[in-house]
Amino acid sequence: MISEQSWADARVLWDYHQMNHELRPCSVAIGLGSHDLSVADTAADLYKRGMAPLIVFSGATSPTTQERMPRGEAVHYRERALALGVPSSALLVEPRARNTGENIHLSRVLLDEVGVDVTSLLLISKPYEERRAYATARKLWPEVEVVNASTSMQFDAYVDSIGDSRLVIDMLVGALQRLLIYPQQGFMISQVVPEGVEMSYERLCAAGFTTRLVAYGSVDL
Repeated sequence: MISEQSWADARVLWDYHQMNHELRPCSVAIGLGSHDLSVADTAADLYKRGMAPLIVFSGATSPTTQERMPRGEAVHYRERALALGVPSSALLVEPRARNTGENIHLSRVLLDEVGVDVTSLLLISKPYEERRAYATARKLWPEVEVVNASTSMQFDAYVDSIGDSRLVIDMLVGALQRLLIYPQQGFMISQVVPEGVEMSYERLCAAGFTTRLVAYGSVDL
C-alpha cells in the first residue's frame, strides 16, 4: 500500500518536474525515448500544430522497454507517429541513445549530419522528465533555445495510464535525484530545488521508492 503522505509527496515532485513552458514553433523537435508511447502521440500532435517541421525520435531499449518495445524506443515512436499521419519525410530516428544525455548528444550529431540548422529545440518527454531533459539540454547544447513539452495530464490520470504506481513514483524520485547530483558532475545545469520538494524527495526515499536511484559517480542521464 502507498500511504497518503507518499501520494502527496509524489504530487509535489510531479508538479516540480514540469517546466510549464509556453509552446512556440521551433527548428526541430526531439522525442525522448522511454516506456511511454504518449511521447510519440504528443510529438505528432505538435507537428500537426506547426510547432516543428521535423521530429527526431531518440532511444534504444532499456530494461523497462525491451519487452514492450523490442525494436527500440525510437523505432516504435516513429511507427506510432506514422500511424497518426506524420509523413515519413518529417521523421528521423536516432536508435542508439540509452539515457537523456545521449538522446541530446546523438540527436545533435544526426541533425548536423543531415544539415539541419538548429536554433531552437522542442524537447518532448514524459511529464516528469521535463526539468531533467531541460537541464541536460542546456548543458550539452547551450547555444540553442529549449522549449519543453509533454502530454498534458494530471498526476492521477498519468499513473492510471501507466498502470504501475510504484514505477511512476520510483521514476519521479530518480529524476529528482539526478537534478540534485548531476550538476556537480557536469552532466546538467544546476536548478533551484525548493526545500519542500527536497523534503518530499527524502520522505519518498525513506519510504522505499529507490529502485531508480543511481550511485553517486555513476552515469545514467
